[in-house]
Amino acid sequence: MSNERPFRGEQLRLARLAFGYSLDEVGAKVGTTRQFIHQLEVEAKPPSRELVTALAGALGVTPRFFSASPRSTVRPEQCHFRKQATTPASITSQVLARGSILDALAEELDNRLELPVVNFPDASVSTLDDVEAAAESARDHWGLGSSGPITNMMRVVENAGAIVTHFDGVSERVDALSMDRRRPIIVRSAAKQSLCRLRFDLAHECGHLVMHRGVQTGDRWTEDQANRFASAFLLPRAPFLHMFPRSRFLNWELIFHIKLNWKVSARAVLRRALDLGVITPDQYKTGNIHLAKTGQTKVERYDADMPMERAELLDAAIDALGGSRPGALSELASELGLADDMFGHLTKRELDAPAIALLDSTVRYVDFSARRS
Repeated sequence: MSNERPFRGEQLRLARLAFGYSLDEVGAKVGTTRQFIHQLEVEAKPPSRELVTALAGALGVTPRFFSASPRSTVRPEQCHFRKQATTPASITSQVLARGSILDALAEELDNRLELPVVNFPDASVSTLDDVEAAAESARDHWGLGSSGPITNMMRVVENAGAIVTHFDGVSERVDALSMDRRRPIIVRSAAKQSLCRLRFDLAHECGHLVMHRGVQTGDRWTEDQANRFASAFLLPRAPFLHMFPRSRFLNWELIFHIKLNWKVSARAVLRRALDLGVITPDQYKTGNIHLAKTGQTKVERYDADMPMERAELLDAAIDALGGSRPGALSELASELGLADDMFGHLTKRELDAPAIALLDSTVRYVDFSARRS
């Protein structure tokens, strides 16, 4: 390798982990040993040009990727996992690697386009009352009001500047998660095909981004806070107390009416009722037993009738850049050292796919402002 473009072992490790490959697997792909791949990653030995080309082909990048200037990678404390203590280290490493490369892509898109300004409020909380207040303040901050349902939770977080995506082969094992970066990244679970569960997950991660900046999460207390934030954000206290009166019996017709109108699960309605003291712990237990006995633990009544909300910001940004002038998207990928495989791995898009809309070369703004909620 030239002295001007040194081989950076950390970049090799980043690409390897992004695909979830072991040292042995990469070694087998390029005809060498795991020990030698490790030596390359710690920069104990330099690779030949031929080996660099082979590594690039095996990992879906270009040789330039391995000599790219170091960027700030996603650190574990910036990543809000649901079950940090029980997440396998291999999965954690894969998520952090993919997040780091996607973060670099988002940074370059920001340099070329006017994406929505990152606009998550910052709240300090120590009690559950603080969490309730943080959720109410967030609604006010984004102009969502305090008396009605959130029309589209996906657009709320994307309008606030977050990129929402999913990581194939990973999202199913770690549930939803978020990364607290300059432009936040929310990784949704592709395994959940329920609108209500998706919306709660997005609101949960929104809670982390609002309340837990710089805070190590994944423990019971911070997860309880994020769950309470999501519950209060989707079902504000005042309107909920108005529509859910105390009663000796659970009114399932009312519970499912709230579900359909507020787009939250029946289980979440029960939990909100418990948290606000309008049902007793025994009623809450009875309600959950009923859902379990009727086969509604994971898929509830009416779930199939509620269409999913779709992430739009990343696709819109890619289309805007790709349509701005011929070759703009390929230039972006080339600068980052991403070949088709890695680009598709991160974005679910193809570099050579035709742009959806051809934009004037002066257009730089990806406008989501008309879709506030």
